[in-house]
Amino acid sequence: MKSASVCVALAGLATIASAQEFSLSIVAPHTVAEGKTFTIEILGNASVGTHMLGGAFSLISNSSMVSNMTWIPASWSAFNTDGGYAGNGNYNQVIFGQLVIVGIPGFDTPAASSGLGSRIGSFEVTLGAGTPCIDFTLVAGSPFTLETITAGVSGSFQSSNDNLILNGAFIGPCPSPSSIALLGLGGLIAGRRRR
Repeated sequence: MKSASVCVALAGLATIASAQEFSLSIVAPHTVAEGKTFTIEILGNASVGTHMLGGAFSLISNSSMVSNMTWIPASWSAFNTDGGYAGNGNYNQVIFGQLVIVGIPGFDTPAASSGLGSRIGSFEVTLGAGTPCIDFTLVAGSPFTLETITAGVSGSFQSSNDNLILNGAFIGPCPSPSSIALLGLGGLIAGRRRR
């Protein structure tokens, strides 16, 4: 009976460990006028830890409507690498992070503004002429997209492809690609019913 309860307990721990979720989200305006500059905020969250330690990601839109983009890391991110604007509405990988060493005074407390659900940084996006209709998508970074820690506890948690959610954003007055697909599907179904 003891070995059975130990196996059940270990299976429960494996389930808890595999239930870790990490996410990056884009917060952006729904519409923007042509030729204007606007801000896209990137937020990080996870089901484990209390603060963000670091990570990496890139942003793509493949839109000729974007004339320029710049990355501005959050104030808590002390170690940054900026891959720069790649053109055509795409931004190369950015790396963000802070140094936290448990037990070393001055380095043992994560920045208060790095709590889960907080801002990682922002992109300043400048549009060219024409009606904006842009679908922004986050791309996972290497070697991980988000790493979290629990304040006062050594060790960290890292995202992987299995536990990472990357949320995008659509900007513009025209229907999003998914809306167009749904309208097309509805038209097919309606046409089929008439026959």
